[in-house]
Amino acid sequence: MLTWAIIALIVAIVAGALGFSGVAAVAGTAAKVLFGIFLIIAIVLFVLGSLAV
Repeated sequence: MLTWAIIALIVAIVAGALGFSGVAAVAGTAAKVLFGIFLIIAIVLFVLGSLAV
């Protein structure tokens, strides 16, 4: 998933360089989705780690 985050970062940088067209909106949406996924995974791992102790 980190690979997808890096790809989203590159797309966002390219979109910014091209003048924030529709590509920037797609990159922003992808970034929000990746953030949500990573947040959910982090919470699940935190809970599982807390239960294991």
